[in-house]
Amino acid sequence: MELKQFSHEEIQIVNNAVALAEELVINFYKISINQQVKYDIKTVADLSPNEIAHGPFAQIIRYSGQRKDRVLGSSAYDFYKICVQDHAILAIAKHENNQNGFLLFPLILYIITHELVHIIRFSRFLQNFEATEEEKLLEEERVHAKTREILKDVDIVGLKDVFIYICP
Repeated sequence: MELKQFSHEEIQIVNNAVALAEELVINFYKISINQQVKYDIKTVADLSPNEIAHGPFAQIIRYSGQRKDRVLGSSAYDFYKICVQDHAILAIAKHENNQNGFLLFPLILYIITHELVHIIRFSRFLQNFEATEEEKLLEEERVHAKTREILKDVDIVGLKDVFIYICP
């Protein structure tokens, strides 16, 4: 089955939302360039089959990275990939002529901010990546609260609707 993917115009909206989310999270956590966590953000067009999920708007997969010129295990690092699930997002996104759903920009802004908060928490050992289901549910509550805190003063049309839907 072919999954619905973002159009070229939608990718531009996604890129703009990602840039703002990154800026907001970096400023909130006061992260300098050399403190930044290694991660990437990919949409369905660039995901492998095992990175595609049905249900969530995005998922984080942790990989172990190591520079090619290093052989010691101590040089390994965590690399996080935010796998954006276009099909799940587009199922609830609003288009100009459709009054049902959410505007794409604020929806992506919330999703990416949320996923970046997870990554920050994993990288600072505030949350174990391999957690129990119960702990994952508690972590989701914490991350929703932190995401809301980061975005609370951002004045973007449609963001309040996303707050109501995702974390009432």
